Amino acid sequence: MEDRREPPGGFKTLICEEDLHDEEHPPRHQSNWHYVTLSSTFADNKLTDTHLTLDDTKRISKELADLQDTYKAAVETMKDARKQLDSETSRQTQTNWELEYQTKRSNDYKSQIETITKEIETMRSHLPMISNGCKHCPAGWILMNSVCYYFPLKSDQVKNWKESRDFCQLQGGDLIIINSQDKEVINFLINHKSKSSMGFWIGLSDLHEEGTWKWWDGTFLNEGYWLDGEPNDFHGEDCAAVYPIENFFKAWNDAECGRRMKWICEKALTTMS
Repeated sequence: MEDRREPPGGFKTLICEEDLHDEEHPPRHQSNWHYVTLSSTFADNKLTDTHLTLDDTKRISKELADLQDTYKAAVETMKDARKQLDSETSRQTQTNWELEYQTKRSNDYKSQIETITKEIETMRSHLPMISNGCKHCPAGWILMNSVCYYFPLKSDQVKNWKESRDFCQLQGGDLIIINSQDKEVINFLINHKSKSSMGFWIGLSDLHEEGTWKWWDGTFLNEGYWLDGEPNDFHGEDCAAVYPIENFFKAWNDAECGRRMKWICEKALTTMS
């Protein structure tokens, strides 16, 4: 059997043994074939391809130095950006503080304006000037909205509806006719009310015709500020009263005219002599 194992290293060429001998040295064995190893310089020459030259080293060193410079520049840029951000944040904080302060001042000014406006309105109501001179309210009466009002605030001062009208008429006035501008009157009652929840007679009734509410001056009621479910004419309730509660628009109730309660008188200002 032929030996086909390859010898190690180099290029291999299959040759006949007879080619290695001349006529003077005949081969010992006829027709035997062998592998003969031929060394080649081509593989050795390829080793030089992986070696770095001096120029390559210099080029790589330069690229590395450039990369380091670029990195340093990026770091410096980042530091500058951070400083600028910190500066802007600090300025923004100061701006927020100033805005907060100015907002507080603005709110204070608004509050002062509201207070001054109310004071001016109060002064106007207390100092009504007319062509024939200054007018005023008599002792025991209170001036509001250029009208004089009387409030019986003592606990024992109670009357029925007719007696209350009589009292007011003797003083030159009558029971109050309430409209939406009389919120200040109700606020006065709230601030000065007694411990009881007693109501105050007003100049409104349906004595002449059930369900038809009219003021004492004959005008019909256009807009009422009744409690929920009122007026209900329970046991013949034909006269109206107002109660000192915070909701001005739900402060009225109908009651029996003979019931004894407090009342509110109103009359025009009187001229000073």
